[in-house]
Amino acid sequence: MNNKHAIQMLNITKIFNETVIANKNLTFEVEAGEIHALVGENGAGKSTLMSILFGLYQPTSGEILVNGKKTLISNPIKANKLGIGMVHQHFKLVDVNTVWENIALGDEDTLLFGFLDKNKIKTKITEIMNEYKLYVDLDAKIQNISIGMQQRVEILKILYRNANILVFDEPTAVLTPQQIDGLLEVIVNLKKAGKTIIFISHKMDEIKKIADRATVIRHGEKIVTLDMKETTPQQVAEAMVGRKLVEVKNKYTKPKSNEPILKIINLSVKKETNNKINALENFNLEVKPGEIVAIAGVEGNGQKELIEAITGLRKPSTGGIVFNKLNINNFSIKKRYAEGMSHIPEDRHKYGMILDFSVSENIVLQQIDQKPFSKNGFISSSEIQKYSQKIINEFDVRGTRNGAATARGLSGGNQQKAVVGRELRKEHNLLVVVQPTRGLDIGAIEYIHQQILDEKIKDVGVLLVSYELNEVMALADRIVVINDGKVIGELPGKNAKKEQIGLMMAGQKVEV
Repeated sequence: MNNKHAIQMLNITKIFNETVIANKNLTFEVEAGEIHALVGENGAGKSTLMSILFGLYQPTSGEILVNGKKTLISNPIKANKLGIGMVHQHFKLVDVNTVWENIALGDEDTLLFGFLDKNKIKTKITEIMNEYKLYVDLDAKIQNISIGMQQRVEILKILYRNANILVFDEPTAVLTPQQIDGLLEVIVNLKKAGKTIIFISHKMDEIKKIADRATVIRHGEKIVTLDMKETTPQQVAEAMVGRKLVEVKNKYTKPKSNEPILKIINLSVKKETNNKINALENFNLEVKPGEIVAIAGVEGNGQKELIEAITGLRKPSTGGIVFNKLNINNFSIKKRYAEGMSHIPEDRHKYGMILDFSVSENIVLQQIDQKPFSKNGFISSSEIQKYSQKIINEFDVRGTRNGAATARGLSGGNQQKAVVGRELRKEHNLLVVVQPTRGLDIGAIEYIHQQILDEKIKDVGVLLVSYELNEVMALADRIVVINDGKVIGELPGKNAKKEQIGLMMAGQKVEV
């Protein structure tokens, strides 16, 4: 076998429950010292393939070679021993411990009687930080450092274990533009130091910027491996979805009425984790019918508390929320929905679905007590089936067994499509939407963006919270930037610059 490859996954097939084929006869080869992007739509089989490489799953058939040697990767410890490290999309850190404790966890140098050799550990980490320009405060607790810094800790963790092959799974999902640039620089430095990188991403501009090659997979099969020097992001995207893509963009029409449908006045909301501190302070905002207002900011700057106060999940400490000219501070969630509010929540598991109910039941959750779904206290299964099937077809929700499958059994992307379809198709005049396309692929994103833009035509007011700047810039009429629970500034969506928004997200006032 050719030893210029760091990883060769040959003819990998993975079948779950004897029926679901996640990977089908898939060959994925990564050369030593390259940055190789792995791209594909949601449910294409990327995560399954990487979970096999990391020893979390065993392939049904096929073989793996690491540095030319055939090997069985039975668990993540074996993967670590082979020099494979993974930076997961959701960080695996202990919040109450310090940075250095997290980095050394499970691989500690000890003194006599099992005491940690703190100085030796910190010296080793400092050497790694200097080598890769990856600086972070070793004595800070994880809960007190930013998301970008937490990600650095994850990278240091695998470098501390001498990994030579690093897998990054959607690593930029929660970062600001400046943090993304910083991370991409780190990845390029790792390559210069001789590391091999597998980079899983949906973001074409990032892949173009740093990847040497990209392998596209679709429906569990390899489609093509592309040389990124000779390939445009558009070509990669089209290989992913198997068709031409249409750019979806706001036309920036003015709202027909100046009377706001939603008005937030001097709103303050306490932090979820600490009832003495405000997560949101003296916040003011208006959303008019036929207008999309986007909140831009790094995750954790008060967005969650703002949305929960508007949708009734949390009581504000001061200020007012006026919806359809009514003060709704004391309205129940049900009453807010009845008044015409639709809510696509950030956490679809916690707030969007009852996971052990069927997909059909989830689609009619809020309307189950209304005609035609129930009459005189009796539920009409045929009406529920008819209505839910329409949404399942329209939003291409896959794997539902005509709506009978439990919501838990769907992939994250398909759960998201079901929630989005339900909220967009019920009667509403205000749409509160958080991260509408998190976990979705390019084709589904294009469709849902178009649906959100169509809300404008129906004179619905849309409040969008998204951590994806491309999404904010494609959809918003107005962009309100939030930092540490306060409005830093506002700018029109038309001609908004990424750099401007990025600086504001980091807390700097910028002349617009």
